[in-house]
Amino acid sequence: MSQPLPQLPKPEFVLIAIEAPSEVPAQIAAGLRETGVPGGLIGYEYRPLSQPVYFGGIGERGLVAIATSGLFGRIAVDVASGHVVQIPSVESTTAGHVNRDLDSFNRCVAAVIARFPFYAEGDEERCGEVAEELRVLVSGIDGTALAENGFWETFCDDVAMGDYADWDA
Repeated sequence: MSQPLPQLPKPEFVLIAIEAPSEVPAQIAAGLRETGVPGGLIGYEYRPLSQPVYFGGIGERGLVAIATSGLFGRIAVDVASGHVVQIPSVESTTAGHVNRDLDSFNRCVAAVIARFPFYAEGDEERCGEVAEELRVLVSGIDGTALAENGFWETFCDDVAMGDYADWDA
């Protein structure tokens, strides 16, 4: 007889205030220090960096990477607009929209974590329904969050496929 899979602890929402290196513009550094960034999400979609990294070449005035996203991507703050964006890989020269600002991103992460677990093992028929609930949740916080092929749209699509069952967290 096989043993049941262990239940993983529910993720907790925490904000981490981080100090930015001197090359990070002052307004972005202050936001990271005062507002903070989420300590994590669910799975590997978002993992905070130990220290933000400023780099140019993408966006009008560069980006400040605050986290990893997936295997090779980054979550960053666009210096010119304050938008939170996703860079698909470290070699990429494009960024996709995540949220209109760091506060909206933090609130979306908090709401998604509060909704977890999304469904139980064997409850695959609810996956699409839960994904739609999450779309309503994040778009209610930030009307720009469900950008086409964006971070939150992709996350919700993954939920719809059953990728974030509590036994896979």
